[in-house]
Amino acid sequence: MTQHRPEPDLLTVARGWADPAGWPVALRFDSAERWYARLAVSDEHEVWALSWLPGQGTDLHDHGGSSGAFRVVSGVLTEETVSAGRLRPRLLPAGTGRRFGARHVHQVTNRGVDPAVSVHVYRPALLRMTRYHILDGRLRVSEVAEAGRSW
Repeated sequence: MTQHRPEPDLLTVARGWADPAGWPVALRFDSAERWYARLAVSDEHEVWALSWLPGQGTDLHDHGGSSGAFRVVSGVLTEETVSAGRLRPRLLPAGTGRRFGARHVHQVTNRGVDPAVSVHVYRPALLRMTRYHILDGRLRVSEVAEAGRSW
């Protein structure tokens, strides 16, 4: 009889990668664009590190059907989600995190004065992300980005 292993909690996985000293790549900050690197990949999930200088952020996007979680390792990030046709901000200081489902749409930005670092975990691995804009209170697709081409 085959035993089914429970899937790991993605926020717990992110917490386990919260120390940059244990990463297989060196943490970097890039003034031209937000830096990111894949730290690990398995059949169950993949793990990414991101660094954010003040003012750097993402577009409004989803994760192509992947569920996930992220944890702020240092600094403060602002996550904005769409509610009633408007962006609603949520501050996430170091040590906090967030789980999200396969249909989650958000943008994340470092609006603070200090650099920030975060760890993101996705299940399954990211294959595409759809970028959006809000027009007349509704989400509109602006681009579909694919792994291997766009990142």
